[in-house]
Amino acid sequence: MAVELIPGYELHQGGSSDRARLVQFMRRTYRELYPDQDLAHLADTVERYFSPDSPVWWVYPHKDDSGESDPEHFSPLLPHSRPSPVGCLWLGNAVDQVTGDRHAHIFLLYVSPPHRRQGIGTALVHYAENWAKQRGDRQMGLQVFLSNPRALHLYQKLGYQTHSLWMLKPLQ
Repeated sequence: MAVELIPGYELHQGGSSDRARLVQFMRRTYRELYPDQDLAHLADTVERYFSPDSPVWWVYPHKDDSGESDPEHFSPLLPHSRPSPVGCLWLGNAVDQVTGDRHAHIFLLYVSPPHRRQGIGTALVHYAENWAKQRGDRQMGLQVFLSNPRALHLYQKLGYQTHSLWMLKPLQ
């Protein structure tokens, strides 16, 4: 079932057959931030955490009035196929270490570069928050890399605040 996300885009819930596509979107995300990093481990991450309790949604461009999809995201080999997704939202669960409460966690939010700055990311965060509220969660968590200032700005603009710092030290 499709839901209009914002004008021109619709949201479709994915399923268990979307593992490979989810890995592909994770690789896109991390490749933008860390182009020289080996990303083979992402398939293991999806294998470990992707389940019915961690749903995924895909953002697709609407077909225009002529019935044609955005040509950039349409496969000429499969003329009746749906266009390729231009965005992804993968949610999971986390536990608040202070209260012990389960809460929703954004594992992945990705919008392909040509579709950014149109409100898709904001709409996906709002969708995630509503999903979490409907299942009784009282908070939403996420991790954002400091090397991704656009995402950091988006989340701050939407009211997300730093709750803790994840600190790393290379061991040699």
